[in-house]
Amino acid sequence: METGPDSLFVTLLLLIHSSHSEKFEVLGPTDPIVAVAGDDIILPCYLKPNISAEDMAVDWLNLDFLGSHVYHYQNRKIIQDNQITSYTGRNSLFKEELWRGNTSLKLTRVQGTDEGLYKCFIKAKRWDHDLIIQVLVKAVGSKPVVSIEGHREGGMGLLCETEGWHPQPELVWLDSKGVNLSAGPPEIHRDLKGFYTVKQHVIVQETDTNRFTCRVQQNRINEKMETEVHLPSELFDYATPLRMAFIVLCCRGAITVIGLALAIYCICIKKGD
Repeated sequence: METGPDSLFVTLLLLIHSSHSEKFEVLGPTDPIVAVAGDDIILPCYLKPNISAEDMAVDWLNLDFLGSHVYHYQNRKIIQDNQITSYTGRNSLFKEELWRGNTSLKLTRVQGTDEGLYKCFIKAKRWDHDLIIQVLVKAVGSKPVVSIEGHREGGMGLLCETEGWHPQPELVWLDSKGVNLSAGPPEIHRDLKGFYTVKQHVIVQETDTNRFTCRVQQNRINEKMETEVHLPSELFDYATPLRMAFIVLCCRGAITVIGLALAIYCICIKKGD
């Protein structure tokens, strides 16, 4: 079969058309997505032009987890190998919309560990493109709980605790005038879902009001809560270890004197007999 100039020209046009027909851009939001813990969110990602992605590879990655996938779709099926465990059962594509280039990811029951940079990577046979999306997670935790730990050297020990926050909050101890108190270093714990628990100890001395406040604040999400505690003056009566030791010594001394007096009295009675 002879191949003429016309057939070669047509073949060339087909090759050029096929090479350009697969070219696309991956588009999505440029601003961070702020997610509230416990809610469901959608990470928008779509192709321009709106060509079908049904026969393409759709790969969602969290850039904090190298070598693992949030979601991987290829050959018209879900590939679960190397999936990040914390995302199992919590994500999906809109498969019924892949034909028009919608490769968005739905993420359910958002948790603290979901915060980070995500890559939506789309690969066709001869072309690929990607998009980076930032996800910020907001979780408002519990109101601070203040407990009395008892007498400490220099005053009364207090403990403040709050849990369920994201990002990590800050604890501050204040006196009745709103002045910061010198407290111990915070104890910080992050659970498997990425939510923070913070504890902080402080030793307070008796004041004219004996009112103290523990405040938890998270400036990025503009949240603040506080709890005030009032300590009766009677609690400070034995707050100083030296005072405790003095009272104990006085009691022992009194017991000793009474014992000696009784002994002398008994001896005198026996002599009188």
